[in-house]
Amino acid sequence: MTPQRYAILRYLMESYTHPTADDIFRALSPAYPSLSVATVYNNLKVFVDADLVRELTYGDDSSRFDADMSDHYHVTCTNCGTMVDFDHPPVKQVEDAAAASTGFSVLGHRMEIYGLCPTCKGMHS
Repeated sequence: MTPQRYAILRYLMESYTHPTADDIFRALSPAYPSLSVATVYNNLKVFVDADLVRELTYGDDSSRFDADMSDHYHVTCTNCGTMVDFDHPPVKQVEDAAAASTGFSVLGHRMEIYGLCPTCKGMHS
């Protein structure tokens, strides 16, 4: 594992902000002057393929990356894009109901929750 690869993975594991590749690049480039955006993207792909990191794709926004591979949901601010974890037991009943009513072999689900974060809510009050 290269020092850059290790730094990217460590940054993801210590981050709770669900950063984009550009966020990671901006955070690490001062300490790693030879780091490129392409290197960050390539390493993120390696981590996703190895099931070390989850890629979160929502709409047209840049993908965000999460090193927490446990089953959990996210709440996203529609104003600033902040994304935070929301701890709630996975809604397994939804998957069971979908399988029962459609005959599908359900592989998983994604629930998206949107709103205004506390900072943005204060600005819009």
